[in-house]
Amino acid sequence: MAKKELKMTAVPDPSTEEKIMAAARTVFLEKGFAATRTRDIAEAAGINHALLNYYFRSKEKLFQIIMLNTVKQFFSSLSVVFNNPETSLEKKVEEVANYYINLLTAHPDIPLFIMTEMKKGAKDLMNQVGAKEIVMKSVFIKQYQQAVKEGKIQKLPPVHFLMNVLGLTVFPFIASPMIKGLVDLSDTEFTSLMQERKKLIPIWVKMILKAT
Repeated sequence: MAKKELKMTAVPDPSTEEKIMAAARTVFLEKGFAATRTRDIAEAAGINHALLNYYFRSKEKLFQIIMLNTVKQFFSSLSVVFNNPETSLEKKVEEVANYYINLLTAHPDIPLFIMTEMKKGAKDLMNQVGAKEIVMKSVFIKQYQQAVKEGKIQKLPPVHFLMNVLGLTVFPFIASPMIKGLVDLSDTEFTSLMQERKKLIPIWVKMILKAT
């Protein structure tokens, strides 16, 4: 009886909740939703399984929170960069390359995790974070369309521009195991290689888009 009263009156501890969230993020990014057990998360958080269930009723609920936060993180700073009216199109490409290379160097599992889980049916998350509005209604796109109109860059749909920028920036992290294996790169060497791309990507994008 005393245990029931304690459970009913217990106040959630933010530090425990944050610990669970951090552990869940690590495990989900490493294993994906299907291969992750709640016991794996509890062990990573250093708590018992019952306590995890007290804070989060199901693996599905916890995963939804982690997935949403991860997608938000992926797009959050992009909105600031894309909608800055003071920077040029070229500067925005430079800032996007810098942002994503820094983010994915710290969290290299993010892009593959997002792609894999969205393919399984989490596509509505793009709507929840407003990704389409962040990108397609941004100052970035307007500047691109204006540059096309003025004949400064090739007349291509904006989606090609976005694929070029994100492909050059994000794809190496997705393909990193293959790249490291092909040319015998250590993790440190791969990181140095990606840092070099911060300067190279804006140059490549400018060459690709140069009007002919």
